[in-house]
Amino acid sequence: MPASIGEVRFPNPPVQLIKDRDHLGDVQEAARIAGVKPDTIRIWKRRRKIEPVDLGDDGPELFHLPTVYAASLVKRGRPPEPREEEVRAA
Repeated sequence: MPASIGEVRFPNPPVQLIKDRDHLGDVQEAARIAGVKPDTIRIWKRRRKIEPVDLGDDGPELFHLPTVYAASLVKRGRPPEPREEEVRAA
């Protein structure tokens, strides 16, 4: 099922669960992890495929790298694979 308007397809975990800042990176690092160009990360953000982590400060825009990597595995126009917990619930 496609994401609703305004809903991010690959949401970040809650900030309080992101314990390791090594899992956060700027646009350049997110692009490296995803194997794409930085402009692609910006496009994904604009299209609501991913979103930056809201740390509540005015620092640089950071992305949750495991989420960016998961988003990179889904090709445009293809639905994401169901999560393990969704398969068990079905």
